[in-house]
Amino acid sequence: MNVESPSQPRVNRVAKKNIYSSKFLWIGIPAFLLVGLASILIYNYHTLFSVDKLVAGINQDFFVYLLIGVFAQLVDGTLGMGYGATSTSFLLSVGVPPAISSTGVHVAEMFTTGASALSHYKFKNINKRLVTYLLVPGVIGSVVGAYLLSDVIDGKIIKPFIAVYMIVLAVMIIIKGLRNNNVKKKTKNLGVLAAFGGFMDAIGGGGWGPIVTSTLIGRGRDPRYTIGSVNAAEFAISFASGITFLLFEGINGWQVIAGLIIGGVVAAPFGAFFVNKIQRRPMTIVVGLLIIYLSGRTLMKTFF
Repeated sequence: MNVESPSQPRVNRVAKKNIYSSKFLWIGIPAFLLVGLASILIYNYHTLFSVDKLVAGINQDFFVYLLIGVFAQLVDGTLGMGYGATSTSFLLSVGVPPAISSTGVHVAEMFTTGASALSHYKFKNINKRLVTYLLVPGVIGSVVGAYLLSDVIDGKIIKPFIAVYMIVLAVMIIIKGLRNNNVKKKTKNLGVLAAFGGFMDAIGGGGWGPIVTSTLIGRGRDPRYTIGSVNAAEFAISFASGITFLLFEGINGWQVIAGLIIGGVVAAPFGAFFVNKIQRRPMTIVVGLLIIYLSGRTLMKTFF
């Protein structure tokens, strides 16, 4: 006959309380921020979204941006990197200006990374301690980078530099794909890594994943939990840079933003599901080569 000790009900209550607190932190807060952001955007920019303008805006360009959003999110969700690099490379290659491209990518990422974080949480891909180490310095770096691109740096001048930066990121992605599994080493200066990743992500339209994820996996961290954790932290980084872009740049190119958001949110659960189901090496190499090709086209268009 089993007799419950008097402390057992109390232990069960504490465990349930911890579960509810964890769900509020990882599900409630992102959901609240996304609903709040959507409400603010609708309130401030509702004049841009009349029925006539929406109907006129749902054209071939819109569906191109939507497909870019789907592909970029599948890449990011499965590899833990490449959303910004992939989407920015595509957008620049079809003629979207750098400021609008970066604004579109980061405002869209406020939604897609939220959906991705929730998906990775559901599939238990997150190391919560790692997320907390990356959050604050990553947010600071992203805000600084977003401010510089919005209010200080000329987009036309920086466009070829961004294309070159994308090629560098692509090379990093390919190297990661070719590299064998590494022996786990202690990761130092996580704050510096996160701040640099957030800064370069904001100013270049991508880089959080290739910089942070590749460094951590390169030091032998488990790919599944590294990808899930970096994606979860990316929600805060994207939210901070997206808000900064909105404050200084406003909404420009709503078709880009809407297409990326819809495509990315639809693809996010699939990316989290496939994170351990695909052959990572060949996909990583293909994505890297694709980014090099797109960025090379952008450079050719700039100078010739």
